[in-house]
Amino acid sequence: LLCVGKMPQRKSLENHTVGSGFVLVGFSDHSSLQGLSFTVFLVIYLMVLTGNSLIALITVVDSSLHSPMHFFLRNLSFLEICYTSVTLPKMLVGFLMEDGRISFLGCAAQLYFLVWLGSIECLLLAAMAYDRYIAICHPLHYTLIMSKGLCIRLVVGSWMAVVPVQVGQTYQVFTLPFCASHDLHHFFCDVPPLLELACADTFWNQVVLYTIILVFAVLPFSLIVISYVKIIGVILKIPSVLGRHKAFSTCSSHLGVVTLFYGSATVVYLKRRTRDSVDTDKYLALFYTIVTPMFNPIIYSLRNKEVRIALKRLLWTK
Repeated sequence: LLCVGKMPQRKSLENHTVGSGFVLVGFSDHSSLQGLSFTVFLVIYLMVLTGNSLIALITVVDSSLHSPMHFFLRNLSFLEICYTSVTLPKMLVGFLMEDGRISFLGCAAQLYFLVWLGSIECLLLAAMAYDRYIAICHPLHYTLIMSKGLCIRLVVGSWMAVVPVQVGQTYQVFTLPFCASHDLHHFFCDVPPLLELACADTFWNQVVLYTIILVFAVLPFSLIVISYVKIIGVILKIPSVLGRHKAFSTCSSHLGVVTLFYGSATVVYLKRRTRDSVDTDKYLALFYTIVTPMFNPIIYSLRNKEVRIALKRLLWTK
């Protein structure tokens, strides 16, 4: 890639970047499938909005779902709506207009909200794992430990703790000088593809990126794993098969969401990005940005008996 100007001319270079913005290449390689892609992703977006809105609604209106687990589920559903709304509307416009251009400020905003909401999801999933650990391993103290105040603090802390960190990372990325080619080989603005366009040393950007991944992704995932190791140990000690099945069924939906989200995100962010893996990374990114939010209400409605009953009750009443 050819750099526009030299390093001492950083001010003029940044002005050029602000004016021209970026081009989200996305899935434009399959130009003959633009119409089909628009239809598919529009249906997925409507499913995400409808399914997660229903989950959030029934956990509010149905008094039987006013438990800590469903309080976290309600926040997760709201988060999934916000998460997909950062990327999918822009994708749909790109398919419809066959134009992937995004402004410099628009790209910065998309990056900030995406990494902010993604980090919050990691923390929320860890909080939900802690809730299941207390429910199964310390059932007699569940209502005392998982009080309303603690649940609110966990959720508010998840939403607020990431804000200053992601503001700093976004500022660090978008003060880099970018090269003449502004084609982002992705369907949204993300840190790795943006760093590939930088005409400067990105070592400290990489250090910051992996530090954030360690703190807000790897550490919560480690807590989830530890929680489930202890949960499985307790479940295996339950004498009856029915009791073991009932205990595990309360965790299976959460485990499904964790597997989908972390499985794809881990591969994308922790493996080395190469030219040959660009397309693979884009398809894997679909799982944690779009597929997981779509399957979240499906998994919880199929695997959670209380949610199924409340949903039927709401639909029959209406």
